[in-house]
Amino acid sequence: MPNTADKTQAITETVNRYIATVTSGSAEDLAAFYADDATLEDPVGGEVHIGTHAIQGFYSSVTGVERECELVTLRVSGNEAAFHFRLTITAGDHKMRIEPIETMVFDSDGKVSAMKAYWSSADVTQL
Repeated sequence: MPNTADKTQAITETVNRYIATVTSGSAEDLAAFYADDATLEDPVGGEVHIGTHAIQGFYSSVTGVERECELVTLRVSGNEAAFHFRLTITAGDHKMRIEPIETMVFDSDGKVSAMKAYWSSADVTQL
């Protein structure tokens, strides 16, 4: 990512691919966005998952449920992105929407080195 415009475009494309992968990808697909030694804290204040193996384990919780995801807003600055999105999960007769704000820090290879998700029960709606 040599210059600011290229870096911003690359991060924007990565976040859009991430949102698409949250919708239909596997835990392995989601973990592939992260650097080997990345950290993931979702939600902030909860357990910090370190490394792609632990991150893949975290994402395995969405395996087997129907997911819809919509990016609401995205801001990119330097090597970081902050974005708000809506995730709707359907498991049998239960349906809920979660609206987190996530931040991601990207390394020089374009991989996520740190992710934090800001949300609480107040950001979850039973549908």
